Amino acid sequence: MNNSLENILFIDIETAPQFATFSNVPEPLQHLWEEKISRQRLLKENETVPESYGRAGLYAEFGKIICIVAGFFDKDTFQLRSFSGDDEKKLLLDFSTFLEKFTQHRNAANIQLCAHNGKEFDYPYIARRMLINKVTIPGILDNSGKKPWEVFLIDTLELWKFGDYKAFTSLNLLAYIFGLPSPKQELDGSKVGTTYWQKHDLELIVKYCCTDVVTLANVYLCLKGLNPFNENIVAYKP
Repeated sequence: MNNSLENILFIDIETAPQFATFSNVPEPLQHLWEEKISRQRLLKENETVPESYGRAGLYAEFGKIICIVAGFFDKDTFQLRSFSGDDEKKLLLDFSTFLEKFTQHRNAANIQLCAHNGKEFDYPYIARRMLINKVTIPGILDNSGKKPWEVFLIDTLELWKFGDYKAFTSLNLLAYIFGLPSPKQELDGSKVGTTYWQKHDLELIVKYCCTDVVTLANVYLCLKGLNPFNENIVAYKP
């Protein structure tokens, strides 16, 4: 295994609205949600404000992280670790502790994180929710005052764009064009909030997130001109 690959931590997060329904949201936050979607013109045609709250998980001010999965190459295996639950602060603390240990066991100066659309979503979302939960942001995620070459965050969407910023390309589409299995088999991102609040099926959400991380790592390999790995080398440890 390429030693540089072992210094990359591939991550994906799953988020949900902070409350099960709009009626459960405290009144001040209801007004702030309505203000946000009105100002940014996020309300769809014929959609009511309460209906739009189903998308609140996309925004760190109104959503919460319910699952983080991290994957990394270790010799001849691809290891997966998951952090999930209703207690977001504990989840974030556990992930931060894992990240610290991961860094200690490798050359800290060479550690990088990798996510798809991570610079627009995963990385800032984690940092914002850590601030809200009063959890210290790990140095690798805190970009305040850093120069571009001091930021060790890889984004596979950015790699695919080659400087072209006109369009979004999903992980699912990249998986398809590279001949990889689709990560969207039992679940997709639009159904995570419903699966969490109505079914509370965290096991399914974690499984879906794990599949995304495996796909992410293989897409990264393809973007680097390397061969993807077979899923039989994947080792999962909750």
